[in-house]
Amino acid sequence: MINGEVNNITIVGGGSAGWMTAAALSRMFGTTHKITLIESEEIGIIGVGEATIPSIHLFHQLLGLDENEFLRETKGSIKLGIEFVNWYEVGHRYMHAFGTIGKDTGMVQFHNYWLKSYLNDPKDDLWKYSLNYQAAKHNKFERPEKVNCAPLDGMPWAYHFDASLYAKYLRKYAEAKSVKRIEGKIVDTKLDAETGYIANVVMENGTEVDGDLFVDCSGFRSLLMGKALGVKFLDYTDILPVNRACYAPCQGVSPITPYTRATAQDAGWSWRIPLQHRIGNGYVYCADYISDDEACSVLLRNLDGPALADPNIVKFGAGRREYSFHKNCVAIGLSNGFLEPLESTAIHFIQGAIARLIALMPVKGIDKNLVDEFNEQGATEFDMVRDFIVLHYVAQSSGENRLKSKFWDDRQKMPIPETLRHKMDLFRNTGILSPNMYDLFKYPSWLQVLVGQGVIPQNPHAYANSIDVNNLQGYLGSIRQTINNAVAPLPLHDDFLKRAISN
Repeated sequence: MINGEVNNITIVGGGSAGWMTAAALSRMFGTTHKITLIESEEIGIIGVGEATIPSIHLFHQLLGLDENEFLRETKGSIKLGIEFVNWYEVGHRYMHAFGTIGKDTGMVQFHNYWLKSYLNDPKDDLWKYSLNYQAAKHNKFERPEKVNCAPLDGMPWAYHFDASLYAKYLRKYAEAKSVKRIEGKIVDTKLDAETGYIANVVMENGTEVDGDLFVDCSGFRSLLMGKALGVKFLDYTDILPVNRACYAPCQGVSPITPYTRATAQDAGWSWRIPLQHRIGNGYVYCADYISDDEACSVLLRNLDGPALADPNIVKFGAGRREYSFHKNCVAIGLSNGFLEPLESTAIHFIQGAIARLIALMPVKGIDKNLVDEFNEQGATEFDMVRDFIVLHYVAQSSGENRLKSKFWDDRQKMPIPETLRHKMDLFRNTGILSPNMYDLFKYPSWLQVLVGQGVIPQNPHAYANSIDVNNLQGYLGSIRQTINNAVAPLPLHDDFLKRAISN
């Protein structure tokens, strides 16, 4: 095995992780590799409404998917960002909108120009300079080629969709490209006595399924990476303590808003994900501060329409495996790690791991250098997203209007990763914002969440500070006008969806 060809790939588990992996590998290696996926319909998946970020386009482009067909098959809708309610203080709202904010000039980032104006007039809202935000709040959308906004970047978008329908959609794609699906439960994993590699997995009916490379998509059970290979789980619950979610769909309402909403609650936060046929809702909470029954009651009280099912509860813990590639096994999705879905990164983590696997696919044997590179990239990305999520909890108003509960009081006392503390202090004290090159979330994302959570620099950049006020207002006003002119003719999101799914 160590020196042999790696051309027999066995994927354990279905759902979004399994079928995304199967679809991508079949697209890239379907003619040269044997690809098998094992799943049990009895186990099922966590089929809640799923929200994504714009990087999903790269995955769909790889597969050659038609967007209209995808929206139709998954009951999907458009997502232009995430609105955060009550996070900084009660009644306060801001949005992490996709796309750029304003327009940089030379080597000076845009927020410095805005900051000079804001310090003089706090009514100069940062999101006046976001095309995505303005479109989202007017419930409008059209694909970028229809947006007449040449002086600024276009309008990136992601999706909301039904996760169970997405898995079925990709299963159809993968099986059409010769992926073999085996129905049934795995009851054992056999390791090679000499190398410790996985030799095969044993089905409930006694069938043994071998492979050169195994991909663990078994969810929280982590059958291969956790249970069989015993790779350590690194626990992050000291800084991300929410450990449960209750969720239930409700009837949809009009309009179908083109953004996700995350509302801070006494023991965590709730999500709202609008789809074509329903709204996905959930309450992510820490069981140390609220009972399951109380959390479900909060969830049901805040639905926009009648519930379509009784609430379900899922338990989890924040953290990741020490290695996501170990021996001849790669863990993708929940089998590798979990971060709460506050910034809609679950699908991206799957996609990112698949991209790394394609880029670093073993040819002859499993090279240690390749494995180390895979693990280093995955761990760095995961931990940087962790910091970004922690930011939402630790940056709050110090005034009387902040959300008051023991959960939120304790968030102010918890340890902050030094990597995050450095970013926050650097921005607050100097206005400098410089995400790591490997950070999933770039400058516009960090800017919006920092400002939205009340972290405001004391001074703008020296160059921005030297600009004449009249010239500055002319520059900012032109950007605002350009954005308003671009948004005005856009169709409503509902009308866009009707047209898209009918084609």
